[in-house]
Amino acid sequence: MNCDYLIRSEKKEDQRKVENLIRESFWNVYRPGCSEHYVMHVLRDDPAFIKELDFVMERDGQLIGQNMFMKTVINADDGRTVPVLTMGPICIAPELKRKGYGKKLLDHSLEKAASLGYGAVLFEGNIGFYGKSGFDYARNFRIRYHDLPEGADDSFFLCRELIKGYLDGVTGVYQTPKGYYVDDSDVEEFDKGFPPKQKLKLPGQLF
Repeated sequence: MNCDYLIRSEKKEDQRKVENLIRESFWNVYRPGCSEHYVMHVLRDDPAFIKELDFVMERDGQLIGQNMFMKTVINADDGRTVPVLTMGPICIAPELKRKGYGKKLLDHSLEKAASLGYGAVLFEGNIGFYGKSGFDYARNFRIRYHDLPEGADDSFFLCRELIKGYLDGVTGVYQTPKGYYVDDSDVEEFDKGFPPKQKLKLPGQLF
């Protein structure tokens, strides 16, 4: 694809537009309505938020995408605490999905994270998309997802080393940052500040 886009750091004046973009992208995808726009709002003030890895994508002067990273850890079986990153929400404007912008944004973000010396990224996603950018199942790195019963489907849990060999000799449990867990009542209150949208229960939703 032609380079008709710009990827840059998010500015304070972008924040509401970014939250609206996230809302439009995730609405009715995983559940009726969505919570990701509120999660983003909350995470910006979280100590684990990495301002240097908070990106937006522009096209023709309009925001069309965003991605961000958080610090977290693996609680290793040998007692170590291994620093890693998690990622997202990441999104592209609905009308521009499946046109290559998401991969461009993802690859740029991962390159920047690697340049800052971070060792690995673990998060929840679809291997069909993220595998194209070097992600693999976290189980292949011997990393387990917290609170997931043994034998349960873990195909959503992905990992990519940013430093080759960073996870060599590491086995353990990944911890999702607490900031990602938000109350539905808080989401509902926050959502009142956006244009009304209809919540729908659709096939394929997870919740």
